[in-house]
Amino acid sequence: MRIEHIAIWVQDPESVKNYYSRYFGASIGKEYHNPAKNFRSWFLSFQDGARIELMHNPDIPLTKNSAYHQFTGLVHFAVSVGSKEKVDTLTSTLKEDGFEILDGPRTTGDGYYESVVLDPENNRIEITI
Repeated sequence: MRIEHIAIWVQDPESVKNYYSRYFGASIGKEYHNPAKNFRSWFLSFQDGARIELMHNPDIPLTKNSAYHQFTGLVHFAVSVGSKEKVDTLTSTLKEDGFEILDGPRTTGDGYYESVVLDPENNRIEITI
């Protein structure tokens, strides 16, 4: 078994698509639109076959998750960039571009070298080796 994709509700699809494309190398698939449900989605594909589905419906309420308060549900997902240097470089680039870095880069107690960053809609991403 393998996880086929994860899905994220987004308020601003363009900024989120651009974020994952620019910083993580995601390819953006074509838009799916269901007018009856006021629903749009896009699959973002990564080189290794992993995918994220970005979903948009203006009637979906904003998440209560923030940089400082978390609620039950999906907490984060991790993206492996291949080396400690790449973790450092991507984290530094995101910080320079104004994105919030919550932690790291650092070696965690369980041995991961990682940083934790927020995407444009406060979804947590672990950037790891």
